[in-house]
Amino acid sequence: MIQRYPTKKIFVGNVAVGGDAPISVQSMTFSDTKDVKATVDQIKRLHFVGCDIVRVAVPDMASAKALAQIKKEISMPLVADIHFNHKYALIAAKSVDCIRINPGNIGSKARIKEVVDACKDAQIPIRIGVNAGSLEKQFESKYGASSEAMVQSALYHIKFLEDLDFKQIKVSLKASDVARTVEAYRRLRPLVEYPFHLGVTEAGTIFHATIKSAIGLGTLLLEGIGDTMRVSITGELEEEVRVAKAILKDSGIVKEGVNIISCPTCGRLEADLVSAVKEVEKRLAHIKTPLNVSVMGCVVNAIGEAKHADVAIAYGKGKGLVMVKGEVVARLDEKNLVDRFVQEVQKVANE
Repeated sequence: MIQRYPTKKIFVGNVAVGGDAPISVQSMTFSDTKDVKATVDQIKRLHFVGCDIVRVAVPDMASAKALAQIKKEISMPLVADIHFNHKYALIAAKSVDCIRINPGNIGSKARIKEVVDACKDAQIPIRIGVNAGSLEKQFESKYGASSEAMVQSALYHIKFLEDLDFKQIKVSLKASDVARTVEAYRRLRPLVEYPFHLGVTEAGTIFHATIKSAIGLGTLLLEGIGDTMRVSITGELEEEVRVAKAILKDSGIVKEGVNIISCPTCGRLEADLVSAVKEVEKRLAHIKTPLNVSVMGCVVNAIGEAKHADVAIAYGKGKGLVMVKGEVVARLDEKNLVDRFVQEVQKVANE
């Protein structure tokens, strides 16, 4: 069993982050935030696929002022993403559940103190978002754009907030490459008690972002590091949440839903396994009970896998077996196997 690093628990709206709270999944809208309808529509889309926390960009004063109306129309915790102009944070703090600032571009200590005071008044946390692409000169000149520079930047700003008697903090350390991201989180984790927001930033399209995030976030999660996370994908809204949930599930963090075991395609296949697996995946997507199911295309691996699966199909030449807990419950023609298999999975899930 994975042992998570003990961290301080904070709340982003009604979602607990850190401590013994489940690892939450976040995403971010790509609409123009001052377009309230478009932004709310995107937030609702994310809500329906299981997103826990949503972040919106606040690039101008009109966007900051729009947050109050957006908050009225959603039920999900709302995070304001602030760069460069701290005044937007002062407006946002009146409406949102968390402020994310990048210390490397927010400005002077006096400006950060104003943001802290606003968050104190609103009783909301701050995410210190360190990004390898926008480090302060004092750290980049000494350490380069390295993981150590990211860690030193985070420590500096954590201490600054602590000196202002503010401890409702979460931290992210993001780079566009996996190795530097993982190293930064590893270095900082033993040094502070605050929860971590995980992510590989600027990860690219769905193919590249899925791979980078699975490697980077999966590695950290398996080491017990991470309290909330976002998979950053260019142009894919719901997919960010789906990939994040898959990483949590396949790393063993979350025990939920069907784990489909299917053999790789090879010359021994005795059925249209590709179509069968796609159909099974679609028809079992609603099941939340943690189950292992096996869909195998020949006898070489099928029986062995079936012994360890809750429900299994073992295809043969035009026929096949449906097995439950290693016991054969049906011998059927190929065309009837998936229907019976789905019935048995639903039955096991209900039980």
